[in-house]
Amino acid sequence: MATTLSPGLLLVVPLAPLVGSLIAGLAGKAVGRRGSHIVTILGVAISFVISAMVLKAIAFDGVPHFNQTVYEWMTIGSLKMEVGFLIDGLTAMMMCVVSFVSLMVHIYTIGYMEEDPGYQRFFSYISLFTFSMLMLVMSNNFLQLFFGWEAVGLVSYLLIGFWYTKPTAIFANMKAFIVNRVGDFGFILGIGLILAYTGSLSYSEVFAKGEELTKLTFPGTDWMLITVACICLFIGAMGKSAQFPLHVWLPDSMEGPTPISALIHAATMVTAGIFMVARMSPLFELSDTALSVVMVIGAITALFMGFLGVIQNDIKRVVAYSTLSQLGYMTVALGASAYSVAVFHLMTHAFFKALLFLGAGSVIIGMHHDQDIRNMGGLRKYMPITWITSLVGSLALIGTPLFAGFYSKDSIIEAVHESHLWGSGFAYFSVVAGVFVTAFYSFRMYFLVFHGKERFHDKPFPGEHDAHAEEDHGHDDHGHAGHGHDDHAHGHGAHDHAPHESPWVVTLPLVLLAIPSVIIGYLTIGPMLYGDFFKGSLFFDFEKHPAMEELAKEFHGAGAMALHGLSSLPFWLALAGVVVSYVFYMLKPEIPAAIKNACGPIYRLLDNKYYMDWFNENVLARAARATGIGLWKGGDAGLIDGAIINGSARGIGVLAGVVRTVQTGHLYWYALVMILGVVGLMTWQLWPYMSQLMGRGA
Repeated sequence: MATTLSPGLLLVVPLAPLVGSLIAGLAGKAVGRRGSHIVTILGVAISFVISAMVLKAIAFDGVPHFNQTVYEWMTIGSLKMEVGFLIDGLTAMMMCVVSFVSLMVHIYTIGYMEEDPGYQRFFSYISLFTFSMLMLVMSNNFLQLFFGWEAVGLVSYLLIGFWYTKPTAIFANMKAFIVNRVGDFGFILGIGLILAYTGSLSYSEVFAKGEELTKLTFPGTDWMLITVACICLFIGAMGKSAQFPLHVWLPDSMEGPTPISALIHAATMVTAGIFMVARMSPLFELSDTALSVVMVIGAITALFMGFLGVIQNDIKRVVAYSTLSQLGYMTVALGASAYSVAVFHLMTHAFFKALLFLGAGSVIIGMHHDQDIRNMGGLRKYMPITWITSLVGSLALIGTPLFAGFYSKDSIIEAVHESHLWGSGFAYFSVVAGVFVTAFYSFRMYFLVFHGKERFHDKPFPGEHDAHAEEDHGHDDHGHAGHGHDDHAHGHGAHDHAPHESPWVVTLPLVLLAIPSVIIGYLTIGPMLYGDFFKGSLFFDFEKHPAMEELAKEFHGAGAMALHGLSSLPFWLALAGVVVSYVFYMLKPEIPAAIKNACGPIYRLLDNKYYMDWFNENVLARAARATGIGLWKGGDAGLIDGAIINGSARGIGVLAGVVRTVQTGHLYWYALVMILGVVGLMTWQLWPYMSQLMGRGA
């Protein structure tokens, strides 16, 4: 591996989790629970070790990038449909992030899903998800990209609806599936446009023809073809990476078990759209219009989804809306042509957001499956490891200097500030205001969960989660007792037993994720943003989009950046958010109650999630249903069945009825018809000659 990357070794990276998934899924009963988690964890561990070796080879050993076909599936004329790998800095980083977070989730799942009857099935699903995501990020062509894209969507459908007897879970996974299909329709249109005008599905061949695409217009319009193609591709990213207005599926996907919340919403599925746009940077750099669309959509998501996190009381939904907001930050960076900053934030976010999700799951276990943060408080002394790791994740999320999130989030803010594209002013306001909002809702959750009065003894809010019996537990649906807790009742007095720290298989991943949440930004910002790590992977037009060039001039090392961050506007806004949340929820809890009463309409707007779900269900869904019924009754039943099929049958019947009247069965009638036919035929044949004779006689 010192001189070149081995195709066989690279093939092991996605196939190892696939083998583990097949064993756990098809032979789960034979190998048992222990066997299932051993084979799947071993497969993902092998992937992570090889991914780390690949990263070392690319980043430190100077091994050239790998871009080869592994398997040729089909050739149609000049079009080749292949399975191939493109291994460069971007891919190597994504491989390590996906496999490491997946490994932590696999280990965590041993404790979290301990008594679930679908134990083997769950391990099979999450390993299959890892395989799908690795195939996506390692692809060197659009066909394999689309395969991985759809595969992660399919497995996420299975995972969100893992407890398939729960109506809320079934609704959530169907919602996720349908919304993602909307985005994927745009995605495949973009791929189709690129294929139609370049004749290739290979990244390298398509990128080489980028300048030719800028000279073409979309048929029937004066729009640049490259702009239409890039926007179509980005619509796919809007669905997968949950950007407004295709964000509605992600909060509801919390109906799945907590491990998949960390896996899907931290490092893998939701970042697939960010990765895809970054990979397509040679195309997006050719269209300022597409970049502006990306930036504005990201800015709306970053700010307005953060507002929704302020009023959430479900611990996992707070983290889910945080994910939406942070995905908006990444998208804004893509729109500012700061692709390296976007994937840098993708990496740092993967660690601290997975940490926060798994920390939330640990709290849920300790609280005997109550998720309402208003029923918690004072958990710091009962769950010390969960407390300190959750604090680390929260500090990283709000961008505290020296923590991982600080370096990536501040770089996004600076990149947007240096951008001159249309929409950059609004985007800059959104990402700066979002700093305060993020700090406020993050520490609102932190203070309510780990500090203050212990509210779980009398459980002041008994109804909210009793109705759906804790979406991560599901014992009412499956008839089992959950994670081995005897005290799993959900009524008053369910929390008379003190909360407890989670087992080591739950806390170990928290500690291992907390470490990179602190140090990874400091260690990697130099090579990733201002070095050669992404050279040949991401492309920048510094003349048109100078953001990264301007950032490089102002960067004087990670330590200096942290020191400067202490005097920057984002730091003081984050600090203000923490202080305000402490005052509101620790010192003067009557203040937020008064604000809620005074701002009733605004609260209802946020509580109803801007009425997006209402609009989708009552307008779009009903319109789609009405259209479907119209096409069914008018088009299918009326036109096709009624006019074409049944109408033609009736026409034949009428014709047969007419013909039947001349079929008498009498020989003299048939003889008369034959004589008349012969006379008619002779007249028709002799008429030209008779006409000539009559003409001469005249």
